[in-house]
Amino acid sequence: MKINFVDLGKPYKKHKKEIDKAIQKVLDNHNFVLGEELFLFEKEFAEYCGAKYCVGVASGTDALMLSLKALGVGPGDEVITVANSFIATAASISLVGAKPVLTDIDKNTYNIDVSKIEEKINKKTKVILPVHLYGRPADMDPIIALAKKYKLKILEDACQAHGAKYKNRRIGSIGDITAFSFYPGKNLGAYGEAGAITTNNSHLAEKIRMLRNHGQKVKYKHVFKGYNSRLDTIQAAVLRVKLKYLDEGNTKRRKLAELYNKLFKNMDIKTPNISEDFYSVFHLYVIEVKKRRELMNVLKKYGISTQIHYPIPIHLQIACKDLGYKKGSFKITEQCSKNTLSLPMYPELTENEVRYIASSVKKFLK
Repeated sequence: MKINFVDLGKPYKKHKKEIDKAIQKVLDNHNFVLGEELFLFEKEFAEYCGAKYCVGVASGTDALMLSLKALGVGPGDEVITVANSFIATAASISLVGAKPVLTDIDKNTYNIDVSKIEEKINKKTKVILPVHLYGRPADMDPIIALAKKYKLKILEDACQAHGAKYKNRRIGSIGDITAFSFYPGKNLGAYGEAGAITTNNSHLAEKIRMLRNHGQKVKYKHVFKGYNSRLDTIQAAVLRVKLKYLDEGNTKRRKLAELYNKLFKNMDIKTPNISEDFYSVFHLYVIEVKKRRELMNVLKKYGISTQIHYPIPIHLQIACKDLGYKKGSFKITEQCSKNTLSLPMYPELTENEVRYIASSVKKFLK
């Protein structure tokens, strides 16, 4: 049996007629930039998230960076975020001239340890940036309380959390502003680079619309220096089709995660917690296991593809050397970077394939 880590071909084949028709409509209308499909997707995704506004941008990284710019973050400011994430989370802060201030994670959730945020807050702090890693929401209520106490803004990194819910509130409607990535492998994935920002603040939404379009509201009238970061119309058309099936896919992911957990019970493996209050959409199914590299090699022989997210924490990346952290700065993050392993997880994965993966892991552990 051969099991890919992710399979982008199956969902396309399943919805081929709809997707091809949506793309052809854009081609026929020749409106490739800021076209009708983009504005329709923005409306539909805002409604899906329970937010008032959505602005489509070129990537998840741009979504983070433009959100920070809209919040007025710049040189001399600090943004508190987490050491366990993709580098774009911290890099976006640096790219606007601010300083990323990192924290360690909760060992049970892999998300930001909310008990460690307050000690990082000072006069330079402007934003708290939690990450909903692997599709599991961070604990938002304590973060909201801290933001109110110190008059800070909240930017949520939801690049892996399309459709996730925190205490029955959809991610994308809780903080001041939320950044999404629609990279092809995401739960809601485009067929290229794509991203979006949601907010309930009309001023922030309007500023981001201008920031993504060279700082102009009216063509050739540039109020400030902006960027070329528009979500193109073809990607928006694809996303409109795929958005209709997002909840169905997320439900399948959760069922597969439950099956994984059941099959791994009584094995020497740490599995993710499944909760309704922290409604994960399992962009990734991540376990902790000893002798990770050896297990990966064995699974490869069985035809099973796996990945590591993330083998080098942000604070130990060469690109982030200027932040001044060193080995040992965030012990839980570093421990997880050595022991975590991502197993195949996508809606088209079958229960038989999950059982095959679990039995292969069991053979290794024996």
